[in-house]
Amino acid sequence: MSFSSQSFSQEIVRALTECGYEKLTPIQQQAIPQARRGHDILANAQTGTGKTAAFSLPIIQKICDNPKPNSRFNVRALILAPTRELAAQIAKNIEDYTKYVSASVAAIYGGTKMGTQEKKLEQGLDILVATPGRLIEHMELNNVSLANLEFLVFDEADRMLDMGFIADMRTIMGDIRSQPQTMLFSATISSQMNKLANEILRKPKRISVSPENATADTVAHVVYPVDQERKRELLSELIGKKNWQQVLVFVNYKETANELVKELKLDGIKAVLCHGDKAQSARRRALDEFKEGKARVMVATEVAARGLDIQGLPHVVNYDMPFLAEDYVHRIGRTGRAGQKGHAVSFVSRDEELTLVQVENLIQQRIRRIQLAGYEPANRDALLTKMHTKPAFKDRRGRQNNPTAQSDAERRVRLHRAIKNRAKITKLKK
Repeated sequence: MSFSSQSFSQEIVRALTECGYEKLTPIQQQAIPQARRGHDILANAQTGTGKTAAFSLPIIQKICDNPKPNSRFNVRALILAPTRELAAQIAKNIEDYTKYVSASVAAIYGGTKMGTQEKKLEQGLDILVATPGRLIEHMELNNVSLANLEFLVFDEADRMLDMGFIADMRTIMGDIRSQPQTMLFSATISSQMNKLANEILRKPKRISVSPENATADTVAHVVYPVDQERKRELLSELIGKKNWQQVLVFVNYKETANELVKELKLDGIKAVLCHGDKAQSARRRALDEFKEGKARVMVATEVAARGLDIQGLPHVVNYDMPFLAEDYVHRIGRTGRAGQKGHAVSFVSRDEELTLVQVENLIQQRIRRIQLAGYEPANRDALLTKMHTKPAFKDRRGRQNNPTAQSDAERRVRLHRAIKNRAKITKLKK
């Protein structure tokens, strides 16, 4: 089914063709006709299925069919996204779709100057893409008016709930005086999501293009059981032996991300960082380097990587298993997009086995386990006995698969000492 079959204008179809869009994806086939009819929508679709076009194209066409002069601070369509990266990506896509039509588009999110954003808002906008927190800041300063809002979209609404934005979402809804057509798009569906949908949607059309909380069929899943202390070594080995050229690695903590990037660089693997302590400009540069192939690895935390759109990304690695099983779906949604094949690799320590079981129950799939020789997890009972009886183990910060094995840092220290000793011996001989 082509986009021209949906009665989009020639200008929109032309822009879509230049974007490389040919046929509608399943979510687009189901959502676009309902959105064009003005229905509220609750859509369950995993990341990378074409959600942005599904909700934005009907809005763009309706704005073009009913043009209105921009009035000061007024917004006709509002699209909310949980992170600045996702907001920027949505705005970029919409700008591409509206290349040949008259529609004003802007994105506002944290990490950029309020004054610059205020100037855009003051002129009035057809379509505004925003993160909840930054939008509320502008609302409090009377920089934006939602009084005449015609369209409202919550993208990745489940993630907004996970990140604690429910109060912000209600604050924003409370400032809307009109009855906009409202659409919720989500990769996972929960009881809390259903409750929110009941609060803000009017007789919605429920759309699901895949089993709830499922992952793309194009993604191959694999698990490597390994002790926590051997994960970095295992990652370097897999990247080297399998010649992975582009790998997105998820960790749970910023400190882990910082340390991992340093260690990868010591192994000769160019890596970049993407986490909340990094300025928006630094994160953008890191993403550009990763996309352009200047860096083989990007290490990211959950929130920072939300909404990243990386064409043809082949590998996603869960260095740390996520705290919530639902986040596994979001993480690996970065790969296997638009029908392309992808690989989801998870490193699972003994402490993370329960999370793995929860993930398998969620996606209703048994994930294949690969035990790599030399990285077998230590026997837990024997290790606990050693830890309680030997001071050397009791005082250690972490565990190793092989108690006699040296860490990279220890090897470097010993090598440095050996070189110094050799130099002294040579000097004495002379």
